[in-house]
Amino acid sequence: MGRILLLFIVVPLVEFLLLGRISEALGFFNTIVLVVATGIVGGWLAKLEGLRVLAQWQGALGEGRMPEEGVLGGVVLLLGAVLLITPGVLTDGFGLLMLLPTTRRWFTEGVVRPWLERRVAEGAVRVQTVREVNLGGIDPFDDPFTRDEAEQQRHLSAGARVIEAEYEVSRVDD
Repeated sequence: MGRILLLFIVVPLVEFLLLGRISEALGFFNTIVLVVATGIVGGWLAKLEGLRVLAQWQGALGEGRMPEEGVLGGVVLLLGAVLLITPGVLTDGFGLLMLLPTTRRWFTEGVVRPWLERRVAEGAVRVQTVREVNLGGIDPFDDPFTRDEAEQQRHLSAGARVIEAEYEVSRVDD
């Protein structure tokens, strides 16, 4: 908690000092324009890169494989977007590095993954995985809109009725 508090004190102070120096060199108005422009460009770049990563994830999951850029890459992308939207020169620099694919991959593999692995080894972070899920014969990757029409007709001609309902599981008995 102390590190986070220190971060909230040190980073704004450094940003304030940097903006003061930039303001001396460029002038007050130009500094304001620079901060607003980096926020706008950063938000636009974050949106583009986020949509690209999302499309990549959807394509990979649709094919039944893991996305190339895992969850950590997505977290770093989100953090980069937040840093770019935050006013300041230092945060914009780090945010831009986290948005660009090459430096984001380096940051994810060189900084975030080793830090997370250390935290897991120390027992500070627990990771739980699910190997098998019983969905009652339902294939989660099956697209019901691409089924063969003959199969649909066979299913309908067997006298099957479709009943739509909403439900909530309140207790599961083993």
